[in-house]
Amino acid sequence: MENTIIAERPTRELRKTIGTVIGPLAAIIIWFTPIESLSDAAHHLLAVMTLVAIWWVTEPVPIPVTSLMGPTLCVATGIAPVEDAFKDFANPMIFLFLGGFMLAKGMMVNGLDKRIAYGIMSMKWVGDSPRHIFLAIGIACMLCSGWISNTATAAMMFPISLGLLQTIRDMMAANGKIIDLSNYKYATGLMLMTAYACSIGGVMTPIGTPPNIIMLGFLTQLAPNAPVVSFFQWMTWGIVAMIIYFILASVVLWWMFPADVNHIEGAQNFIRECRNSLGKWTRAQKNTVIAFCVAVALWVAPSVIMLIYRQDSDVMKFYDSHFPEAIGGMIGALLLFLLPADTKTWKPTMNWKDGVAGVDWGTLLLFGGGLSMGAMMYTTGLTNWVGNGIRDVMGSNPSEWVFVGVFCTVALLLSELTSHTASTNLIAPIAISTAISVGFSPIPVAIGIALSSSLGFMMPVSTPPNAIVYASGYVPITKMIKSGVIIDAIGILLVTIPIVMLLVRAVMGV
Repeated sequence: MENTIIAERPTRELRKTIGTVIGPLAAIIIWFTPIESLSDAAHHLLAVMTLVAIWWVTEPVPIPVTSLMGPTLCVATGIAPVEDAFKDFANPMIFLFLGGFMLAKGMMVNGLDKRIAYGIMSMKWVGDSPRHIFLAIGIACMLCSGWISNTATAAMMFPISLGLLQTIRDMMAANGKIIDLSNYKYATGLMLMTAYACSIGGVMTPIGTPPNIIMLGFLTQLAPNAPVVSFFQWMTWGIVAMIIYFILASVVLWWMFPADVNHIEGAQNFIRECRNSLGKWTRAQKNTVIAFCVAVALWVAPSVIMLIYRQDSDVMKFYDSHFPEAIGGMIGALLLFLLPADTKTWKPTMNWKDGVAGVDWGTLLLFGGGLSMGAMMYTTGLTNWVGNGIRDVMGSNPSEWVFVGVFCTVALLLSELTSHTASTNLIAPIAISTAISVGFSPIPVAIGIALSSSLGFMMPVSTPPNAIVYASGYVPITKMIKSGVIIDAIGILLVTIPIVMLLVRAVMGV
């Protein structure tokens, strides 16, 4: 494990060094290069945005730091006043994500996530079949990561997968066959399934992965006249995309990395012992389920109300004004601090220290910084300038299928090279503004970018789940690239674009 991590360091350090030099140099060149078609504010913002974009990709400093640097430089250089530059750090979408983070931490602190995972793994249909275990691991990862972070899910499921592989190795040794897990096909496949399923599950809900919520924030901010995408509406295509992605990944990985045994003796006992170690349901776990269900009910309620009343009814207006999705998430999260896990001592289901530790503040800062830069690109006219340039390249009357396909492909390629949250922040404002300028609804291309950003399967740096399983030493980089290329190509051409152009448009009526 250490060797694989050490092997990556020279490349990572070289990338950081290049970014440290190229970022400021490119920004300075753009700042002093005359661009007559841009206003001074847009011209200077382009220079700042160039620095931010290069540093998001190369990471000479942590990505959240770069996200704070962008608005700070905009204020210092006079591009925008401080209240405009930083107001989006309090965007309601931030608090939707904040509530989701706290609910996820409540599930982890109280062991609800493991109970769900072991519950799936111990189902009768799983048994000791390598293929069924392979699928069960993927399903557990996928369903958990729809509600808690992909990284947390991968960190939770990684030791379970390792334990199963150790069981296989011990079984083989007992039968006189010594295997090296670092060169064992099934081990590679199981590790990749663990990582890929975590990323795939993130597309199910708006809070499943940062690109989803980032896109909803940009749609609200840059396309206020577009229909609002509700939690339930997202799930109508998110679940379909998740299932098809999972089937695709399962078929490709099993084809490339099949097991060489029909049964894994001891696998059922291993899972049973893990499940039994959790003991009986605790009051804290029951309270967490209550808080989670309350949040989900509040998120889904608008779609139910619309089935009974009209979109413009007084009931719907009242609900939207009093219980928007951000409030639904916060109510669920706050219940974790109010419901007692012990009625004698009134110990809360989750204490403040655990709640704060469970919040990925870096992602929230990245999200806020991206929204801030996107808003300034819009108000200064920079997005229109970039969008017009793209429109000129694509022609005055481009096909919407081609338009969406180009941006989805760019989002996918960017997500393979850098954080999918950073890549979404980079391309989202441009795609939405360009769609509006050419007369397309911004919703399909926005959703397409969010879905494409979750298909970063080729490189360890693409997503944290990839990095986690790569560090096991059981996943050769060439195998990850090969399987990732196949799934990425098929996924974006035959799944992402058709779902966006057919299902999303049908659901949203655009």
